[in-house]
This record gives sequence, structure tokens and C-alpha cells, in this order.
Amino acid sequence: MENNEQQIGKKQIALNIVSGKSKHKMGFGAGSIDLNNISPVIIDRGEATIDIGAMHAKSKPERRIRFSANREDVPNGRQVWIVWVAVDRDAEGQFYGGATASEMWIDEEERRGWKILADHVNRMDAALKRKFMLDELGAEEKKLLKDLLVSHNEEWWEKSPDELKQALEG
Repeated sequence: MENNEQQIGKKQIALNIVSGKSKHKMGFGAGSIDLNNISPVIIDRGEATIDIGAMHAKSKPERRIRFSANREDVPNGRQVWIVWVAVDRDAEGQFYGGATASEMWIDEEERRGWKILADHVNRMDAALKRKFMLDELGAEEKKLLKDLLVSHNEEWWEKSPDELKQALEG
């Protein structure tokens, strides 16, 4: 198994690599966003995991939850983060090229949650545009994310921009 994949049951989860191939030159699909180079990381209950289900709002914490845009609807929720991580490639190889964090609150007992979908979409777009927006993460979340990225592929981490490394230092 390659070092950029993690075996879970029968399914493999991997941080996807940017593909230089394009199926559509113009016409149908032109201007669409290629999501093959972005993966969601869920930070919840002291653990950071890659959860591809988050691409369609079906990560493990989001399942069976009714979401509201009103924070007061989830007074007993716990904070959960989705970090959108973009993998890029240059002449030296692959690296983590963008990372942005989106917040949500989940109350499993009440099956209710809070998130701003537009914020999640905008943050995903920012990661795709090679931006780093991780200031809202706490020190514990930053450490969990850094540990996951390093353990997932240390070579990618070493080749990543200093901006990412500095953002996850504290």
C-alpha cells in the first residue's frame, strides 16, 4: 500500500493528487471545479481523520443530523471542524498547497447541528485556490491536523509552504 493511502475496512481513503488531465476542453464541464485535488479532514473528539463523506455533507459526525443556520438551535452541541486540504504538485513533487477550516456544532442526542453551508463552500474554494485559513483552530486542533498531515505523508509536509507550517505551530 502506498504511503498516501489508509486502509479502512474494504475502502481506501487517500488525500487526492492533482491531475493534469482534463476531460473537457470547452463546452460541457468548462468552468467546473475539479475536486480531485481536495480532501476533507474532520477534527472531532480529540481526533483528526480523513472523511471523504464530508464532500457531500455526509461525514461521520454529520450523518442523521438536521442542520440549522441558527447557532441558538444547538445550545448543547460540540464543536467539530472540517479542514479542506488541497494537494498540489510542482517540479519537485506533491505538497499540501491549501488548507482552510470550517466550523460546525453537533448535538447527536437531539440530532441537530449548526453550520453555515456557504462558509463551508467558500472555505473549500479558498483551499482550492491555495490559501491557508486556519487561525480559528485552537492549539489542540492545530496539533491534531499537523500530526495527521505529517503522518499521512511526511514528504508532502516537508515540501509544503512555510505559511502552512507556521499556521499550525501554535
